Formats: sequence, C-alpha cells, structure tokens
Amino acid sequence: MADKFTVGVLTSGGDAPGMNAAIRAVVRTALANNMNVIGVMHGYEGLVNGEFRPLGARDVGGILQRGGTVLLTSRSKRFMEPAGQRDAIRKMNEAGMDALIVIGGEGSMNGAYALSQKGVKVIGIPGSIDNDIWGTNIAIGTDTAMNTIMDAVDKLRDTASSHQRAFLIETMGRNSGYLAVMAGIICGAEITLIPEHPITVDEVAVAVEDAYQRGKTHAIIINAEGSGIRTTELAQRIDEMDVGFKTRMTILGHIQRGGSPTAYDRLLASRMGVKAVEALVEGTHGMMTGLKGKGVDFIPLADVISNKRKVNMEYYHMVKVLSR
Repeated sequence: MADKFTVGVLTSGGDAPGMNAAIRAVVRTALANNMNVIGVMHGYEGLVNGEFRPLGARDVGGILQRGGTVLLTSRSKRFMEPAGQRDAIRKMNEAGMDALIVIGGEGSMNGAYALSQKGVKVIGIPGSIDNDIWGTNIAIGTDTAMNTIMDAVDKLRDTASSHQRAFLIETMGRNSGYLAVMAGIICGAEITLIPEHPITVDEVAVAVEDAYQRGKTHAIIINAEGSGIRTTELAQRIDEMDVGFKTRMTILGHIQRGGSPTAYDRLLASRMGVKAVEALVEGTHGMMTGLKGKGVDFIPLADVISNKRKVNMEYYHMVKVLSR
C-alpha cells in the first residue's frame, strides 16, 4: 500500500489577517483528500531548521477568526542562500514531504519559485496587506488592513474637525502605495502621498494651504511610508509655513497587520486554501492562486516574480478630484 501524499504548509514574511483561515482551509481540504499535513513553524527559517509538526482537523479549530498566523512567521536570510535552500529541501525529504504550500507576500513567492526550480512541488497563496503581489486582484489581508485604516482615519477626522487641524497619517507601503491610495478614496483624504508619484514637501504644504483657503475646516493627509517624505519632516514643514492648520501626526504602524479578518478575507483565504490543495490533487504545481474577476485561478510563479504590481493611477487621480 502506497504511503499517503504529504503536504507541508508555511506562512512567511509579514503576517496578514486571513492567513489562519487559509491554513485551516489547506489542512481540512488536504485531509478530505486523504493527505497528511505538516505545519512548518517560523516560515522558511523553520523549513531550513526542520521545525515541523503534524496538523489535524482539530489543530486548526477556532482559528478562522484569528489574526496573525498560528504557524508563526519570520524573514529568513539563510533561506535566501542556495545552501539554505538545499538544507530546506533535505529537511522536507527527511520528513516525507511531497509538496509545499507557501502563504505570504512578494518575497515569499520568490522563495516558492526558488524551491520549484529545484524540483519541489510548490503552490503559493498570496497573503499581504500591501496588495503588492502581481497576478491577483487582491491578496489575503488587504481588505482587513483597509478596514483598519478606515476605522482609524474616521476617528482621527472626528478630532481633526473639532480642533480645525491637519492630521498626517502614515500607512504601510514601503514599495507600494495601494493602501494609501485606497485609504485616500474611502476616507476622503485631502492629500495622498505614494511611492509611485513622488512630490515635494513644499507641494504638500501648498496643497494644504489651498484646502484651507477653499474653506476646509480640517485636512487629512495620507502618507505611504515609502513615499520618500518622512511624516515627521512633513508635519514640521507645514507648521513652519503657517498654512492655516496646526498639524498632528499619527503613524498607524503594525496595527494595520493585526485584528480579526473581515468576512471578505475569510472567504478569500478559504477559497484560495481549497484551490491550492485541489491543484496538488490534479498534479499542478509551480503556481500561485490568484483572484481573477470572480474566480480563483492559477498564475505561474515565474510570471509572479518577474512582474511588479503597479498602483492603478486612475485611483490616485480620483483621490485628487474627490478631495476638492
């Protein structure tokens, strides 16, 4: 009698709400297809170290609604080296792992592709609050992060309007302005700064002054962390120019990563987790699950890592129009 097919699952890089929902879907779908499941702790670092644990249906009970990742995560420098990848593959073989499902962002997909090039059967699942992964309309965790930002900005607007202040709010997005642009639209920001469209500190200050001259009683400025302008520098410059508003600054930071996933992220993660296992059942690998239109499709990992997702500049221009 042949041994059961064994699939490993790991989460890598920055955590994103909905990762646990994806883990749950992978485990239970694999079990339904008569597979064994091995959880890899601490992402690729755990793969190199052989930090494995068997996962059953009860091990993933009660995690659907939880943020973070029960498998824990890390950023592994060792795995980036060929020697680390060889060690990881050796540990997988010793554990009898036939395939691997990787849940994570852009860097995680690069790691998945590297393994696939060395003969490992890999399926990627995009999980990133930044939504910076090419090949999918949206990644797991992005919707929850946007809702977290919206809730925070709505609260800050209440106090900004009460004191007639300009609030500078920094969002995550080191290389992508997706969160900032979407926040600009859904939160009604007066100004949005993103890496893809750099502007100067003085241009921002002039725009704030213009908003004041047009009769606005407060201003919300969304600044993606990778915009090229430090939020502290921007706040200081606006105060120096005396544009009409006193400024206050809020850096949202890691609160954007946490929290219970939204209904949308729970559903998306579940769909992608199921689809990832079904791909392995059908003999498909070297792919990433991606939302295309209303369906979950497969995108070659080679294409995912060789393309860069760009912010839809129509949304950026929409922010500018609606801020008037």
